[in-house]
Amino acid sequence: MRAVRFHGRGDVRIDEVEEPIRPAFVGICGSDLHEYLAGPIIVPATPHPLTGEKLPITLGHEFSGTVEETGSGVSGFKVGDLVVVKPDIFDATCSSCSMGSFNACEKQGFIGLSSQAGGLSDHIVVDSKHAILLPDSIPLDIGALVEPLSVAWHAVSRCPLQISDTALVIGAGPIGLAIIQVLKAKGITSIIAVEVSEQRRSFALSQGATEVLNPIGVDAAAQVRALTGNLGVAVAFECSGVQAGLDTAMAGLRVRGTTVIVSLWEQKPVIDALSVVFREKHIVGAIAYNLEDFEAVIDAIASGTIQPRQMITSKIRMEDVDEKGFKALIGERDKHVKILIDISA
Repeated sequence: MRAVRFHGRGDVRIDEVEEPIRPAFVGICGSDLHEYLAGPIIVPATPHPLTGEKLPITLGHEFSGTVEETGSGVSGFKVGDLVVVKPDIFDATCSSCSMGSFNACEKQGFIGLSSQAGGLSDHIVVDSKHAILLPDSIPLDIGALVEPLSVAWHAVSRCPLQISDTALVIGAGPIGLAIIQVLKAKGITSIIAVEVSEQRRSFALSQGATEVLNPIGVDAAAQVRALTGNLGVAVAFECSGVQAGLDTAMAGLRVRGTTVIVSLWEQKPVIDALSVVFREKHIVGAIAYNLEDFEAVIDAIASGTIQPRQMITSKIRMEDVDEKGFKALIGERDKHVKILIDISA
């Protein structure tokens, strides 16, 4: 069986592995790019505490597929069912899990990042708890977007937000654009996006942002305050992972506003603690998702509240994953939002 496996920095290969759902479409995530450029970071170089697996790892944690076989004792699924995989792995016993925060497990892992099972393969076996049924109205390519949209749904759910509030999204990459769609789906009508790329500013407008700002050469925070009557925004979502983005998010907040940090950081950022104190600002982290987030996103797509097809900017074959996938996202990032690998192609 073919599988795209991560061997180390800049090294992804199509390997033959033992056959253990039939994946249909698999998205390349920002975390996959982090691994490709600077890894291993999340991918374990030593045995993972839950899976026991280490490099090389089969990639692919944003994916949909079709049930080909069910194990003995599995109920609720039949051959031919369309599913999306919820890939997070947790121990269910640590202090975080004991509080119900399985997404923040102390030994957290992911199918496609921490185990030999991954969506970028011809076949994959997963525990039934990881498979979530898709309604027939959601095609499998759209199903592959459920995971990143669930990240966004969870992030938006982590903050106090009223319909009348203005939200600020820093960075219009895939997660930033997903957050814009979720905000719109939740009835937020005033959404400001800050993004350096002209093409991604255009994407942000098409996905529901009401204002888009180019932070190059201007004071983006001052522009945000001007757009909000000098009050600032109620909530900012930091999706850029760079110091300037976090600075803009914090400076653009109103008194007692909340910044939700969604991006993954390679270096520790600096935070203006005095501003947090004197303006009573809040800082919240958001990681991954819960089952409820997946279910809410599927319902929103099925009802048409979220229409994410524009996020798909390319579909490629598994054989082209390095040149037309990873390298395209690095060298032509302004051109792409979500590249899907069509496993059947």
